[in-house]
Amino acid sequence: MAMLEVSHLEKHFGETEVLKDINFSLEKGQSLAIIGSSGSGKTTLLRCLNFLESPDSGTIHVDGQLLLDGGVKTKTSDREVRKKRLRFGLVFQNFNLFPQYTALENVMLASQLLARERPDYKQRKKEIFAEIRANAENLLAQVGLKDRMGNYPDQLSGGQQQRVAIARALALKPDILCFDEPTSALDPELTGEVLKVIRALAEQHMTMIIVTHEMAFARDVADEIIFMDGGVIVERGPAHQVIEHPREERTRHFLAHYSAS
Repeated sequence: MAMLEVSHLEKHFGETEVLKDINFSLEKGQSLAIIGSSGSGKTTLLRCLNFLESPDSGTIHVDGQLLLDGGVKTKTSDREVRKKRLRFGLVFQNFNLFPQYTALENVMLASQLLARERPDYKQRKKEIFAEIRANAENLLAQVGLKDRMGNYPDQLSGGQQQRVAIARALALKPDILCFDEPTSALDPELTGEVLKVIRALAEQHMTMIIVTHEMAFARDVADEIIFMDGGVIVERGPAHQVIEHPREERTRHFLAHYSAS
């Protein structure tokens, strides 16, 4: 069974059908890019996967475990939702860093809060926090910010802030890392440094879903690409095939506005 299985996922906002019978799977270690125009349902799909939105129907399995059955309306506790959400990491468009915390503190924060729920927290608090700090330092070094750990967000460029956000998402060791247009808020000269980090994660076989408008990047980094339009998956296939030889007319029309050279 695939690492991720999404079946018959649907989502409405009032009378508007935003996701319509979404079906796809993702193998462990693969990268999936999702492309499409604004309003095509890409971000809503990511938010459903991360339990920030509740689908109206459909199922989500991770490693064979049923995390969501949209057809069964049962009350789920906040703790249960939080546990399911930890299977995914999400890097937002606009960084969402806490301005009052340093880069290192931003990366450590969620792990510190979760540590308080551990049964051995009181006995091993100092040791646990030392482990969290060491992990955060390693992750910031991995994304090229070893010398910026003590900086606050307003002392960092947009590209640096987004790299802190990537380290923060990795700190919780998610099964699947999701990116929602990770370079859309960046100036062109800062885009490359963020894409370099994502490319390195792909080379390390991190399982990823990347919503992006960077067509050349999607072609070169992703194993597969999904093209969405109007809330449906119009085309799915190997990355080079979808970008360079799309089968569907709607895909060709969309790609005509981009250069993947």
